[in-house]
Amino acid sequence: MEQPPDLAAAIAAAAEVLVGVLDPAGSRHRMTVSPTQLRVLSLISSRPATNVNRLAELLDVVPSSASRLCDRLEAIGLLRRAADPRDRREVRLVPTAAAEALLGELVERRHRAIGAVLDRMPPRTQHELLLALLAFGQAAAPGPVDAQSDSPARTA
Repeated sequence: MEQPPDLAAAIAAAAEVLVGVLDPAGSRHRMTVSPTQLRVLSLISSRPATNVNRLAELLDVVPSSASRLCDRLEAIGLLRRAADPRDRREVRLVPTAAAEALLGELVERRHRAIGAVLDRMPPRTQHELLLALLAFGQAAAPGPVDAQSDSPARTA
């Protein structure tokens, strides 16, 4: 089954709407923490063994740019650098308790903002959206996809 020609456009438009819902939820933190800095904190928080070089790879920037981002986060108390206990030459990036609290509050505010939109949708549509998002996430994940096809299975 082919996708409707406007499906990609509809998804792109929905992504824009989602960003519009999520941005105000994080706007309180904009004065002190930029969206890029929030992304850095989120990446580091979800990857405990991250160093500056790995962060640069994740952000697709040069290590010196990643290091300057870390310098700014360290200066405002949201990040610290710590020696790796297995290799003291290696420096790990560690979010502070303040950073974890900030990320937790942001996630909570975003969930509330999304929840307010979902509350205006019928339950059946919410369920269909959930199934579609799960399928989209699976299809977007790297590696083999266990996709079900609408067409009959072919055999050799």
